[in-house]
Parts: sequence; C-alpha cells; structure tokens
Amino acid sequence: MSVLVNKDSRVIVQGFTGTEGSFHASQMIEYGTNLVGGVTPGKGGTTHFELPVFNTVADAVKQAGANVSIIFVPAAFAADAIMEAADAGIKVIICITEGIPVKDMIYAKKYVRSKEGVTLIGPNCPGVITPEEAKVGIMPGFVFKKGKIGIVSKSGTLTYEAADQIVKAGLGISTAIGIGGDPIIGTSTKEAVEMLMNDPETDAIVMIGEIGGTYETDAARWIKENGNKKPVVGFIAGQTAPPGRRMGHAGAIIGGADDTAAAKMKVMRECGLFVVDSPANIGETVAKALNVPVA
Repeated sequence: MSVLVNKDSRVIVQGFTGTEGSFHASQMIEYGTNLVGGVTPGKGGTTHFELPVFNTVADAVKQAGANVSIIFVPAAFAADAIMEAADAGIKVIICITEGIPVKDMIYAKKYVRSKEGVTLIGPNCPGVITPEEAKVGIMPGFVFKKGKIGIVSKSGTLTYEAADQIVKAGLGISTAIGIGGDPIIGTSTKEAVEMLMNDPETDAIVMIGEIGGTYETDAARWIKENGNKKPVVGFIAGQTAPPGRRMGHAGAIIGGADDTAAAKMKVMRECGLFVVDSPANIGETVAKALNVPVA
C-alpha cells in the first residue's frame, strides 16, 4: 500500500506544454510515473511527449481517466487551476506553483475542502513520491529508495536530505510528502502524518518542520493523543532565526514565543518524538527508533 500516489495513479500535468510543465513531465515519465496526458487550454487535440493534450481537466478525467493532477500554472491562475481540478473530480491535486496570492488560496482551499475525498498538497511544494512507483513532483528521484519510512516535510531540500540520510542508514522510503511552505496550504503536517500512521507499509515517520505557525506542535500533540503508534523523528529548521525574520518560506516567520524552533522541539520531545538537532542525524535516529543496526 502507499499514500496518495502509486503505480496505478493516472496523472495529468496542468500547464503541460509550458517550460516548467514540460521539463518536469519528462522527468516524471522517465521515472516511470503513469502520466496519461496534460492540460493546456487552446491546445486540446494535440500531443506532447506522445501523450494527449486536453483543453480542460474535465476532458482529461473523461477521456483519460485522470485521478491525480500536478499543477505548473503561473501564480495568478494557479488557484483557478486547483479549483478546476477539484471540480472535475481529481482526487489528489499537487500544486508546485509558489507565490499564489493568499486571498486566492483561502478561497481555493475552502473550495477543495467542500469536495469530498479530494486532497490538495501544496502550493509551493516539491510534490509527492512513492519510490519505484510514482514521482509526482520536482524531487530528484534517484535519492529515494523503496522502504518503510514515511516523510512529511515543509522543505523540499530537507525532504531530499532526509531521504538520503535514511537510505544511507540502510532503510528506505514508503512515501514522501512535501506539504509546502506557504502560509495557506491544502494539507497540514498533522493530516499528512495521519495518512502515514494509517499506512500499514509505513513503520516510522520523519516529520520536518520550520519556525512559524503551529503545524508541527499540532501534529506532535495528535501523535501523543493517539498513542504514539509509530516512532516519529522530528526536526525543526530555523533554530538560529531571530524573531521577526522570515526564512525562505512565506509561512516561516516567528510570530511569538511558541513559534520558535526551540519551543516546537520542546513540545515534540514532551510528546514522545525523537527530536534531532541536525538533519545529518535523521537516518541514524530512525534506525535507533526502530532498533535496527545502522548500515
């Protein structure tokens, strides 16, 4: 079993024929992702990478059976692309686009939540990968090896670093979910952790967060309330960030004492998580939490 995407996912690219969409579509195809086409309004009826191009997501769902979409649409139009996918019946929507106006995302998130069974990942995220089955995102696929460790991360780069550390420890990845670093995102850390907790093929979870907001502490408290069913290794980026300083992501800004890395790490430890001070220790800490020897 996997989370969100697998070898049977029927994936389309919104913004298929644009520069970014084309580049990453080719990478996903090369990885082995089951890409069934894409959407570029006005180019319906043509082909791209020998796959059909549709004018609308509804056409892609009807004609190609699409159920997963990845969005490479300019920020001004990305919220509409998200809502179009949800309206057409796409079940997993992954939005890579960054810089979407907050007002647009508030409306789009509310709209997606009104559609039963629809999950939005992102925006401003690296995507989702189930190694050796489906890469629906912009991550370097070669870093990820199949295994039983789930990853939830607000940072793309730290997702790849965690995967590399886990693989070097002799373990592998079940599914890695990059939830995105914008202030308004479709799936929270807690919701992503819950998906992996419920996945029988995931034995442990790595949860990577950053300063700002309450996503990580909400997740930690949920993990404790639900009995710490699987070991969770946690890391918070931005440990040296001064108050009021935004660190890369639009959502990563300390707004109060509870938003600091130290405060979040304290809560995570109190909730029974294995907290590391450096991403370099993630792999060995996961191995230790599972009582397996490090490779």
